[in-house]
Amino acid sequence: MTTPALTWSLRGRAPDDIPVVADGLPVTPEWAWEGSTGHGVRVCVVDSGIERDHPLVGPVDGSYVVVKEQDGSVRVEPTETGDSCGHGTACGGIVRRVAPDCELYSVRVLGERFSGTGDVLLAGLRWAVEQRFDVINLSLSTTREKFAEALRAISDEAYFGRTVIVAAAHNTPVESFPWRYSSVISVGSHQEEDPGLYLYNPRPPVEFFAPGQNVTVPWLGGATIRTTGNSFATPYLAGLCARVLAKHPELTPFQLKSVLYQAASNVTARTGGAR
Repeated sequence: MTTPALTWSLRGRAPDDIPVVADGLPVTPEWAWEGSTGHGVRVCVVDSGIERDHPLVGPVDGSYVVVKEQDGSVRVEPTETGDSCGHGTACGGIVRRVAPDCELYSVRVLGERFSGTGDVLLAGLRWAVEQRFDVINLSLSTTREKFAEALRAISDEAYFGRTVIVAAAHNTPVESFPWRYSSVISVGSHQEEDPGLYLYNPRPPVEFFAPGQNVTVPWLGGATIRTTGNSFATPYLAGLCARVLAKHPELTPFQLKSVLYQAASNVTARTGGAR
């Protein structure tokens, strides 16, 4: 698989180059997710589908597809067709690795060769928000500005409805949506070797960096590949969100984002607190 140039990722800078010192942090990783496996949390991957019973994914609790009619209308319906190109299986497998006991769902909005349209993405994301999933993994975006305001409205609806959208930053320096919205959790990738390391980014618009460069992911036909992209850092954070919410189900999306910030590896307390 071709490795893209990841502008919105952490390249050529070690975590020590982005330290964050804050006062009185009360949250530790141990408090946030230790002992949690994501049990009972519903995670929906809006992508290309998920290959059922892949050995690195396991069971999929529900699979759906956005169907576009000839008249331009769209609808969401159950499907048994699996994954159209492998991307969703990779993302689903990463979620499963991080949060092995979460409930995993799939909404297919991409076709073969990663093809897709903004209106189909919009319909799939809107449907997932309406189902009130706890976490939505969105490892894709659109550059079409005509969908920007609708995506912003859906993201806000999710935020106030206690659905967490974890969205991948674009791999290239272009304007795209919805990852840039403050109502979602935006993710880029880093190239550190620690597979459990994630970092808070004090230089927005990307909020967090997670493992996503030269990583092994599940692919079609029960196989695996090594690949790079912000797409594959995003489900790491989505899985971590599932673990936090399974342990602390009372958290709102605002509080969850705050927990992720305080528990990030490069954030330390100035006095007292967690560190």
